[in-house]
Amino acid sequence: MATKSTSSKTTKTAKAVAASSSAVSINIGISDKDRAAIAQGLSHLLADTYTLYLTTHNFHWNVTGPMFNTLHTMFMQQYTELWNAVDPIAERIRSLGHKAPGSYAAFGKLSSLADAPAEPPKAMEMVRILVEGHEAVARTARELFPLAEKANDEPTADLLTQRLTVHEQTAWMLRSLLED
Repeated sequence: MATKSTSSKTTKTAKAVAASSSAVSINIGISDKDRAAIAQGLSHLLADTYTLYLTTHNFHWNVTGPMFNTLHTMFMQQYTELWNAVDPIAERIRSLGHKAPGSYAAFGKLSSLADAPAEPPKAMEMVRILVEGHEAVARTARELFPLAEKANDEPTADLLTQRLTVHEQTAWMLRSLLED
């Protein structure tokens, strides 16, 4: 009897494992390969966004000069928008069945942006650095578009469109401060 009971338990355990593994499989109409590639691209976008968030927040804290109030307020609006962007990007990665990066080490490896300068630059140099940052994040988002479109991944394409709109408009507004 003990053998039958053990055999029965083994069979039940194997069925439970099979059922639980099939319960976590993802079948949303995007191949595993495409989901992995899109998640990797979104991980780069997340790292760029977080790096730009941190740089913008740093500049908000450290800006000085005649445009202090204007830039302090503008940078706060921009870092708040960036902060609110990281969660939807990370959650899209999770929706595709992959883990979102979430450490400074991972972001440092994935980001195309340089870290904020160790010594805060002058106000207009901050603006120039942020223009370059927003342009870089826009390029990262744009590079992922063909893959999202090929995979018919409309949620990712929509997210990329939203991010491109924000980054291109913010770069334009910051760039206008640099013109004479």
